[in-house]
Amino acid sequence: MSLSLAWDPMFRLPLLTGLLLAVALPLLGAGLRLREQWLSSLGVAQMAAAGGVAGVLLHAPVIAGALLGALLAGAARMLAGAARNEHYALMLLAGWAGVMLLAMHGHEAQMAAVHLLNGQLYFSSPAQFGAASLLVVLVLLSGRWLSRRLLQARLFPDHFRANRQPAWPHELGFEALVVGAIVLGIGTLGVMATFGMIFLPPWIAFRLARGWLPALLLSVALGVAACLAGFLLALGLDLPFGPTLVAVLAALAPLRLWRRRAGI
Repeated sequence: MSLSLAWDPMFRLPLLTGLLLAVALPLLGAGLRLREQWLSSLGVAQMAAAGGVAGVLLHAPVIAGALLGALLAGAARMLAGAARNEHYALMLLAGWAGVMLLAMHGHEAQMAAVHLLNGQLYFSSPAQFGAASLLVVLVLLSGRWLSRRLLQARLFPDHFRANRQPAWPHELGFEALVVGAIVLGIGTLGVMATFGMIFLPPWIAFRLARGWLPALLLSVALGVAACLAGFLLALGLDLPFGPTLVAVLAALAPLRLWRRRAGI
């Protein structure tokens, strides 16, 4: 397949949608890594996928079921308080089992499971592009406020309680952005590609960057570069986008060794 197809109107909208998600997901992933909750994103994504498949079986829109599944997972995470990776692992295993078992109950459910797990970026709609645009706007507009409060909570855990300031506004706001981003991500990129975008760019950036803002900028740069490279490779080699994107992201992981070899 020719790379010139990347600029064809048929693929222009999917590419732009993917690039928008490549901005929003790594930024939210940096917040999750700061809170040491990065694995929760995969648990929420798997639960959202299970909800989406269940929605198909109940003759409801996939997006409605996925959103409900993600909200339930997010609520469980908030109610659990100081949740650990073991809890997130249980969540992702339960979600994966739910997807696999529910997919056995009909062709439509099976197709929904395939689309949610593998992604369908090539079939992105104007509505998904609009939702991705809105997500980026919300993340950027709330970024400074959220960053300050997330950093305070990380560096000074008793700050809000000691100063009698409510913590729920930024907690709830951040959770809402994460849930919305994950639901939109699995509907376009797929579960593992969404998790890869949330996990890998910040993981690399936190190793290389000196400071919070440089880490955010590097996370976005890595996400956008991986999305563009993955899209061009997938088109050029006639490959599915989701697995190609994950492979490109994984190929960037050795960048974490650069500081060590450079003696930084």
